[in-house]
Amino acid sequence: MTKIKRRSQTRSKCQTRDLPDLIIKPIVTEKATIQMEQNKYVFDVRKTAEKPDIKKAIESLFDVKVVKVNTINLPRKKKRVGKFIGYKTQYKRAIVTLKEGDTITLFPEV
Repeated sequence: MTKIKRRSQTRSKCQTRDLPDLIIKPIVTEKATIQMEQNKYVFDVRKTAEKPDIKKAIESLFDVKVVKVNTINLPRKKKRVGKFIGYKTQYKRAIVTLKEGDTITLFPEV
């Protein structure tokens, strides 16, 4: 009988020093701002990022406790330059739910 490895037991492909590079930018839209009231934050992440790696990166960057990570693969968008049609790079969006009481300051007080 062979043992089946569960996904949570496998090692992540990303090393610890590369984790902050997974997060590209925070998303600040009307919908994302409404989700901030529910303690959910939206980030653009690299296409190769996995949920455990995103969780580790957010926890190390912002010193918060992540409860849940949801990811969305967004479609590539067409970009036209003159008569040539190309595509923008594809990326992934992550919705991160934080522990009750934790917050991320996206806009520091001036």
